[in-house]
Amino acid sequence: MSTSRRNFLKWATAAGAALTVPKAGRAHEHFTGYPDSHGVLHDTTLCVGCRKCEEACNRVNSLPAPDKPFDDPSVLETKRRTDDRTFTVVNQYPVSTGAKSPVFRKQQCNHCQEPACASVCFVSAFTKTPEGPVVYDASACVGCRYCIVACPFNVPAFEYGKALEPEVVKCTMCHPRLLEGKLPGCVEACPQEALTYGKRNDLITIARERIRKYPDRYIDHIYGEHEVGGTNWLYITGAPFEELDLRTDLGVTPAPELTSGALSLVPAIVGVWPALLGGIYLISRRNEKNATQEREEAVRTAIDTTQAAAKEAMKQAREKADQDKEKAVELAVKKALEAAAKEKGKEEL
Repeated sequence: MSTSRRNFLKWATAAGAALTVPKAGRAHEHFTGYPDSHGVLHDTTLCVGCRKCEEACNRVNSLPAPDKPFDDPSVLETKRRTDDRTFTVVNQYPVSTGAKSPVFRKQQCNHCQEPACASVCFVSAFTKTPEGPVVYDASACVGCRYCIVACPFNVPAFEYGKALEPEVVKCTMCHPRLLEGKLPGCVEACPQEALTYGKRNDLITIARERIRKYPDRYIDHIYGEHEVGGTNWLYITGAPFEELDLRTDLGVTPAPELTSGALSLVPAIVGVWPALLGGIYLISRRNEKNATQEREEAVRTAIDTTQAAAKEAMKQAREKADQDKEKAVELAVKKALEAAAKEKGKEEL
C-alpha cells in the first residue's frame, strides 16, 4: 500500500466517523459461482509429504527461498500455515483412527465458490474468476485487511515486512498459468498424482467414484463440495477431517449471506466511500505543506454532498431490517407448523 493510498484510507475513515450510513455495497450481492469453473482435488491417501508442490509453488510465484530446503523432512515436525512468503504448505498429521498414520495434507487457498474475502472487500480487490481461482488486484486494495479476518480458512496474509507497497497475498491456483492452458504448478509437480486438476463437477464425480470403489479407504464425504457454499479446492481422505485441521463447523451457507447483513451497517466504508473517493483521494497527490488544509476542506465537501443520501440510506436499511425480521418470523412459524403437523401425523398412526 503506497503512501498516497495509506493517507487516503486514514482520511476517509476519519471523515466517515462523522456519518453513519448503512448501505450494502456491490460486493455483498449474492453470487452462486461459475458452473464450469475448474479446481483441484487433493487425495490425502496418495500424498507422501514430499513437498514437491511447495517447491513448485515457490518457483512459479518467484517467492523467497525457505529457511530449510524442500527436501528436509524435519520441516514436517512443525505444523505450519501459509504466509506472505509461502502460498502452500504440507503438514503431517498423526491421526488416531480411520487411516494410515501419519497423513499428509496440502494447505492453500480453497478458492470458495462464494468467497468471504470478496464479500467483505468494498473496493473489489478480490474477484472470483470464471476459471475457478479467487484473484487479487493490488492496485485496488486500500490495506484494510478485512479479507484476512473474514476468511474461514485463515489463508490471506499481509506483507508486514514491506514498508512500501505491501500487499495481501495468497495462492491464486496459478491463474496466469491456467489462462495459458497450463496446469497449476503444484499439480504439475506432484509425483504421486495426489492432486488432480479439472472441472469442479468432474472432480466431484471422480471423488465419489473413488469413495464408492474403496469404501474402506475413504470417509464418505467430499470436503469442499458444500462447505461454506462450496470450494474449488476439494479433499477426500480416510482420516477424520478435524484431525487434519479441516474445519467441520462451517456449515453450508455461503459466506456472503453471513457477512452482508453485518457489513451493511459499517459506517464510512460502504456508505460514504464513493463520495469520499472523488473528494479526498486528490489530497494524496498534492504537496505535503497543503495537505492539512485540503484534507479538512475535502472532508467537509464529502459530508455536505452525502447528507441527503445518508438519510435515505438509513431509511432503506431500517426498512430492509424490518422485512428481514418479518421473513424470519414467518419462516420460524412455518417450520413450527410443519413440525406440529408431522408430530400429529405420527400420533394418528
